[in-house]
Amino acid sequence: MKKLPKHIREAQITTDRTRLISEPVKKPRQRYVQKDGKCNVHHGNVQETYRYFSDLFTTLVDLKWRLSLLIFTLVYVLTWLFFGLLWWIIAYLRGDLIHGDEQDWTPCVENLNSFVSAFLFSIETETTIGYGYRVITNECPEGIILLLVQAILGSIVNAIMVGCMFCKISQPKKRAETLMFSHKAVVSVRDDKLCLMFRVGDLRNSHIVEASIRAKLIRSQQTKEGEFIPLNQTDINIGFDTGDDRLFLVSPLIISHEINENSPFWEWSQAQMEKEEFEIVVILEGMVEATGMTCQARSSYLDTEVLWGYRFTPVLSLENGFYEVDYNNFHEIYETTTPSCSAKELVAATARNELLLPHLSLHAPIPRTHPLDLLSTPDPLPQEAEQEVEGLRGGTN
Repeated sequence: MKKLPKHIREAQITTDRTRLISEPVKKPRQRYVQKDGKCNVHHGNVQETYRYFSDLFTTLVDLKWRLSLLIFTLVYVLTWLFFGLLWWIIAYLRGDLIHGDEQDWTPCVENLNSFVSAFLFSIETETTIGYGYRVITNECPEGIILLLVQAILGSIVNAIMVGCMFCKISQPKKRAETLMFSHKAVVSVRDDKLCLMFRVGDLRNSHIVEASIRAKLIRSQQTKEGEFIPLNQTDINIGFDTGDDRLFLVSPLIISHEINENSPFWEWSQAQMEKEEFEIVVILEGMVEATGMTCQARSSYLDTEVLWGYRFTPVLSLENGFYEVDYNNFHEIYETTTPSCSAKELVAATARNELLLPHLSLHAPIPRTHPLDLLSTPDPLPQEAEQEVEGLRGGTN
């Protein structure tokens, strides 16, 4: 394909820029919670850093792996060097380093004649290796006391370090990576009710026990007193009162939030939702079946990731003797007929329809209009229905 002339390329660039400037485009927003569940919050200017050391065990567990391995190695090496120095000082003060080769001299530790040998004896003592070449004698009470101290402190160091490494290895963070959330959230009608929906799934065969899910709406808010709250959190009910928030997560599930009068989206139409800046944070919690440890997976949906008028493509199919989940369609959605009005207006239209239809005559069946159709027509009833009502009124008079 030939390269376009310069004047044509410049004309195309100018047209594209003009089109992009003329179209209203939302500015990219900063996420509060990343898609992988990491909270995008950094704590700065923390003055009371001593609080981290008051909970030293949790601090060690929360460190990154490279720092944890470095501290793990340094703690053992420094402990061996410290007690090795103490064994060398005892040998130096007793004169074992000078008279250790004499036949009638009883040293504190046999075959300890340098700092290197003292360091090796410290390692053998704390790790209970006991090669048998360097041993403590009964003519050294200070050595016996030091042996007891090193044995006790060595056990404490082993308990802390091994415990930290075990907790770090067995953390259920990696288990949360096999819990999936759909890339998009959708808004559509379910059972004549406007609902906000997203999908969750578990890739492993081992299930999450006592799984529960909740959601939060994160958006800026200004109170009646004029106080500005930049990241206000509002609860989104996804079945807490009915128990639907307790999940049996064997196959992917569509989590639904009914937009009713208690919902923060009650008065939001499609146009209003496209103007608002918000973020929906979803949190899935449960116990890992294999270890019994609590696992938490998080994700979020920005306002640009909430699509109005869509539904999720089914992923479950019945095969020969089992159900099969097609994860290729896990994030797939398709467009569906959905009113662009708010849930409040939809409920009002439904109420008008139900109040007027009982007055119709039973002898002349009239097709019942759907509440969604009333939103697009100025008259709440068809023309035949109006004539029927007028006839009933005339007969009554």
